[in-house]
Amino acid sequence: MAEEVKHRRKFDREFKLQAVKLSFESGKTVKEVAEDLGICAGNLIMWRREYKEDSENAFPGIGKMKPEDEELRKLRKENADLRQERDILKKALAIFSKPQR
Repeated sequence: MAEEVKHRRKFDREFKLQAVKLSFESGKTVKEVAEDLGICAGNLIMWRREYKEDSENAFPGIGKMKPEDEELRKLRKENADLRQERDILKKALAIFSKPQR
């Protein structure tokens, strides 16, 4: 018996936006809209939630972050770099402040 391999379908930002807008404006239930589009109702519910939370930055795409998430990532990296530099300077100070023989 060969196992069936299910492939995850990927939907671009434009498709998700159109699906969400259709679900809000059509007067149909989420389940009906999802069936019409051939997608899982759970996906549409999740997309609607994401759109409601931040419509401007919803669905940034694979490998892309929302602007505030990207800024947070950069600040965390900068913070880690500064801590590393501080630790190196502390060690250097300890080495150079030892009395010479």
